[in-house]
Amino acid sequence: MSTHCPLCRQTAAQPYHCDQFRSYRQCANCALVFVCPEYHLNPAEERAFYDLHENSLQDSGYRRFLDRCAQPLLAELPPASEGLDFGCGPAPLLAQILREGGHRVHSYDIFYAPDPQVFAREYDFIAATEVVEHLVDPRGELERLWARLRPGGLLSLMTKLVISRERFASWHYIRDPTHICFFSWETFRWLAQLLDAELEFVDQDVIFLRKNN
Repeated sequence: MSTHCPLCRQTAAQPYHCDQFRSYRQCANCALVFVCPEYHLNPAEERAFYDLHENSLQDSGYRRFLDRCAQPLLAELPPASEGLDFGCGPAPLLAQILREGGHRVHSYDIFYAPDPQVFAREYDFIAATEVVEHLVDPRGELERLWARLRPGGLLSLMTKLVISRERFASWHYIRDPTHICFFSWETFRWLAQLLDAELEFVDQDVIFLRKNN
């Protein structure tokens, strides 16, 4: 069983929780809680699970959910900014909301919009809503996104946060088999230090990281 943290890449991870489906460990360095690799779905299984989602561009409930990230982001962005919706899924509603706000937005998703050319550009902002908890290699993906931000740019993340071991045990978020990485306030503080970023907790599950240089 691997104890290798996929975020900080240290090996000081200890058992955190175990249920009838999976085993979880927590990194002693960055506090990331992660699912052991032997419990990961393969890409075909993962895609099949996402295909069950029923989000659409016309879904008002989905729009309200995304607005918790979109509206604070729109309030921060200079006019006519250029950005990337990373992990947009089959219904890129976040990109649509941001375009309605006057911004130019590209979309990427490994399954639904796999355009590698988006990583050849630079952006004023990158948004990833309900994405980081799915990443097999969160360190590699977040550093790749960070490298595409212009100075002063914003990385906007939306993911639910680990509060405590007790609450984790009954947390609905871990019932999703595609969720394999679970961040906390401590984990994001570690990440901000790694990236030399300005960190802001905008909402209970919305996090901004600003690139200073």
